[in-house]
Amino acid sequence: MPELAVATENGSAVNLHYEVDGTGAPVVLIHGWPLNGRSWERQVAALVEAGHQAITYDRRGFGQSTPTWDGHDFDTIAADLDALMRQLDLTQATLVGFSAGGGAVARYIGAYGTERVAKAVLASAVTPFLHVEDGHPGGGLDDGTIAHFEAGITADRADFVDHFLTLFHSTSEGLAVSEAQRLFGRDLANTASPRATLAGVSAFGRTDFRPDLEKFTLPTLVIHGDADQVVPFQVSGRRSAESIPGSELVVIEGGPHGITVSHAEQFNAALLTFLAR
Repeated sequence: MPELAVATENGSAVNLHYEVDGTGAPVVLIHGWPLNGRSWERQVAALVEAGHQAITYDRRGFGQSTPTWDGHDFDTIAADLDALMRQLDLTQATLVGFSAGGGAVARYIGAYGTERVAKAVLASAVTPFLHVEDGHPGGGLDDGTIAHFEAGITADRADFVDHFLTLFHSTSEGLAVSEAQRLFGRDLANTASPRATLAGVSAFGRTDFRPDLEKFTLPTLVIHGDADQVVPFQVSGRRSAESIPGSELVVIEGGPHGITVSHAEQFNAALLTFLAR
């Protein structure tokens, strides 16, 4: 099982689990909260079949990576991604970030530049800035909602995750995937550590990625479902595309938050078309 040591905590190594499939131009897939690298299985298969190398990994506290108390801020998340990029000596890579993973893509490019990166994809991403605050009333995620999430996780994390994965895969018309797929996502989320699950809410909810997006000078695809009830398109996908000159915007009609599953064929087609350019 490939692992990369990125830090220590309380005298023990902090390891990231990662997987590399296929050969060709590298595509790094960065999962959303509170899932892990297994959530990309539909994309991994499509990428490898199209001649790309698909790289997935679990962020700290998720999947098979070390559960840690600290390190759930996006500066650390970006540093861990940089360590993986250097470990695999990736160049001309495409970074694909889903939901909170989109924040990881933004902060990585903002902090480490594009020496190793050729293209970027923001999918149902939390960019550019979700937090509602003075001077930024339209972010879509206020302190009350963040507190509600945190209270639910603290009181009964399993129940919270069960309800969240329903919202994750739903539109206003109901569940957009099979119940089996919803349960699969729920099972992935339940493997996350309690600390990573809790800390992630404030991290993706309050981090301002606008300065990071200002540094995007590379080809960028923004892809988002217009029926996303977790990270609404109007406050995220649309604004991210408007923030990045020359970016391409693909809107998936009727797509919930989890478009990588509910609309996998459309998502993969858009991704592969973008990679081929």
